[in-house]
Amino acid sequence: MDGVWDELSGWWIDAVRDDPTQSDDLLAVLDDLLPGSGGVTIDLGCGEGQVMRRLGGPIIGTDATASLLDVAVAAGPTVQAALPDLSWVRPRSFDRAVCVGVLDLIADHRALFENTATIVRPGGHLLVVMNHPVATSPRSEPLVDPNGEVLWRWGSYLEDGRFGQRVDGSEVSLHHRPLGDLLTSASEAGWYLDRLTERGPSEATLARFPEYRGQDHIPTLLGARWRLPH
Repeated sequence: MDGVWDELSGWWIDAVRDDPTQSDDLLAVLDDLLPGSGGVTIDLGCGEGQVMRRLGGPIIGTDATASLLDVAVAAGPTVQAALPDLSWVRPRSFDRAVCVGVLDLIADHRALFENTATIVRPGGHLLVVMNHPVATSPRSEPLVDPNGEVLWRWGSYLEDGRFGQRVDGSEVSLHHRPLGDLLTSASEAGWYLDRLTERGPSEATLARFPEYRGQDHIPTLLGARWRLPH
């Protein structure tokens, strides 16, 4: 991830507090993935610590942005480091790795799958919550047909690509990969898929952003729980 988050840290702290698309919706998907996993946890890309606060227990957070870690440290110990590099972590140190709202911010997703497979113990889990690939493909967007039904333009879904999103005056790069590429990359790194879940915008999000009305049937978030074999 690039240094844009140094500029956006204040925006992100406010968004976690006020915007359900950046907090409640993400955490609801995470909650759906939690059964069957637990133990000592590392939160990858912990930001200001919302996942650390949600999970509690023995947990350590890591993020590249110092100003976000200044807040996250209230929820547990933190380490400043840039993903996907995890060379600073001893192998087989964790029962669970959690990565919420981060995977599509990382240019090398394969490295993240490979590196997490070295730091999680056999039988442990990797939980990922991210923007759904349908929503991040270049030139994808909602369309309204003459009858008022909201449809979705897929854009360049089947190709890897970059989706530039304007946030508070800065541009955040979202890296798009088709779902098949994500699942295959995780499998090649040794991860076995336990659970896959999809969801559209919540009622809280629709209430705050009325322009999303009619899109509740379109997936916006993807959640996956993988495990390592014993």
